[in-house]
Amino acid sequence: MRRLLATVLACEAIILGLSIPVAISVADVDGATAGIVGGVLVVLSLVLAGTLRRRWGVPAATVFQAVVLALGFVVPTMFILGVLFSALWGYAIWLGNRFEGRPVG
Repeated sequence: MRRLLATVLACEAIILGLSIPVAISVADVDGATAGIVGGVLVVLSLVLAGTLRRRWGVPAATVFQAVVLALGFVVPTMFILGVLFSALWGYAIWLGNRFEGRPVG
């Protein structure tokens, strides 16, 4: 199941990277700000994907999902992506608990 969660975070990193030009052109965010914040979120997503084996990895990545959702206040399109990835995250946890029979985190 942790492999599935890592896949969700890796895909989210790709989408976050692709959202940097959207933040610049659609939401009129400064290019440097969008690049720095977007880059930090991409790196954080990938680092969290690597820490899922640790006891605190899944809760930390769950908080990260809330951060991505809150990014919608800056770039409204991120609300849609935040909801989508939060739903994928929740479904991956539910699926893992159902098939592995033990809670995650």
